[in-house]
Amino acid sequence: MIVVVWGVAGSGKSTVAIELARRLRCEVFDADDFHPESNIKKMAAGRPLNDRDRQPWLTDLRRLVDQYHADETAVLACSALKASYRQTLGFEQSYVRSVLLTGDYELIANRLGLRHDHFMPAELLRSQFETLDTAHSGLTLDVRPTSAELVDEIMRWLH
Repeated sequence: MIVVVWGVAGSGKSTVAIELARRLRCEVFDADDFHPESNIKKMAAGRPLNDRDRQPWLTDLRRLVDQYHADETAVLACSALKASYRQTLGFEQSYVRSVLLTGDYELIANRLGLRHDHFMPAELLRSQFETLDTAHSGLTLDVRPTSAELVDEIMRWLH
């Protein structure tokens, strides 16, 4: 099983994924670590990625996702903003669990504004909200509770 924690930048994907993996005693991956340098430079320059930019990244992530079809467990933090991206990632597979973290633009923008250690500038958040398609068959959580409370809810849902 692989649990994909997804949503826009600043929604807390990485924080929740790390804590969830700790509780599940499994590996955790951050999709940002799989971006080619060209994507990172483009985002750092304030330019949103297009589908062509994302395709090799999504293909690499799908290879990772497919490694967890058996008894092993992992957690992946990933934006997965469009339904087509989630299809590429294999969200329809029985071994993939989908957890969407949501919040309103103002809340997420405030969170993103406090973050200074990431290549994704706050100016790109609007494009992420415009791209976001929230339809999925999984768990949707509002990000206002603490990350520990969110992970508690995910653990209840998984079991």
